Amino acid sequence: MAAQINAQLLVGAPAALSFEPVSVLELRQRWLDHHEQILRSSIQTVNRYRTATEHLIRFFNDGRGTLSTAHFQTMHAEAFVRYLRGIKVAPNGHRNSKKRPLLDKGIQYILEACRTMFSYALKRRHMPPYSDNPFAALQLEKMPIDHCRPVVLLTPDQEREFLEACDEWQFPIFATLLFTGMRPGELTHLLLPDDLDLERRLIFIRNKPRLGWKVKTRNERAIPLVEPLVDLLRITLAGRSTGPVFLRRRFSLDHLPLLTGKVARSLEAEIERRIEEAGPNANQPLSRTAMAAISRGVWRDAGAIKTDRLRSEFMSLTADIGLPELTCAKLLRHQFATCLQDANVDPLIRNELMGHSAAGTQSGIGLGMTGVYTHTRFVTKRRQLESALLGRDAMAVVIRWLETRRNGVAEPASKLPDSR
Repeated sequence: MAAQINAQLLVGAPAALSFEPVSVLELRQRWLDHHEQILRSSIQTVNRYRTATEHLIRFFNDGRGTLSTAHFQTMHAEAFVRYLRGIKVAPNGHRNSKKRPLLDKGIQYILEACRTMFSYALKRRHMPPYSDNPFAALQLEKMPIDHCRPVVLLTPDQEREFLEACDEWQFPIFATLLFTGMRPGELTHLLLPDDLDLERRLIFIRNKPRLGWKVKTRNERAIPLVEPLVDLLRITLAGRSTGPVFLRRRFSLDHLPLLTGKVARSLEAEIERRIEEAGPNANQPLSRTAMAAISRGVWRDAGAIKTDRLRSEFMSLTADIGLPELTCAKLLRHQFATCLQDANVDPLIRNELMGHSAAGTQSGIGLGMTGVYTHTRFVTKRRQLESALLGRDAMAVVIRWLETRRNGVAEPASKLPDSR
């Protein structure tokens, strides 16, 4: 060992037992920069990591002083857990929300993020080579989850009441979410003619990196459409062939978005133009966060709906049917997956329709490498999906809605202020 260290010192290489201690604050910044610049993790992932580890920074700022990575031990990690169980936070980070204690899943995620950050510290020699990850001894996987937000599914009657409570603008949006299982962000980033093929009865969920948006798991997929949903989308589009599939409430045929008529290539060019105008110079390029903000502005000018707007509309509907505790539109994705399970849809098909990994431990279906070698014929996927969806009570509401529109007795969509 001594000879090895002497040789490393002679050539200027890091010695076997050398390390560079840094403060926890500096470690956090280097770790986030690693995800931002090297791994190119999504902006949402980097923001979640930043928010989670901010609790650790506050833990030391509350009278505990600055601690370096060389002195951070398991006892500090355990004290941090006790600190987390004693603080209160605002749900979703809303400043005006009533504060509540952290739920067990939230605490577990914060600790997992901190464990990952200290694993990075060990790999980058910011901790003594003879030390262990201070969060590894907590055995986070065995931590009991007693206090968490339960997922409450709608009953068939509640599904029907939910759709019947929708107005003209809300109905196509939430019916599409309910019968395709799309994430709300995927629905708001659908473009014509790129992502919709009504002749073949398909919706394509695609990554759009040049438009500043990617699928959460990066897994692109095609979702078959049942016939009533195809008719529903035809009515929604009203002959349009460009722009987002679903427009904000304020827009109609006589009041179109600022970037009306734009297709994907035109929107990409508009984003590039705005980035060039906003960029200070070639030596100081815009950050990914700044470029994402520009992309969101172009999407908004093209008439796309904000995901937060879907959430507020969903909350107003659940309040109307007496279920104010349901506040997340992603519940409809849970409804879709549960419907497929109830109909005994093949697990691999369920994975593909939901856009999850087809193989490996994350799939949760036990296929492993079999999932890699198994390829689903599209006709099988469509047959099982139609078998699962067409018999639902909520689908009868969609069919009845379509019949009233064909008979020309549709009620006008409610008008809301332009700011919406």
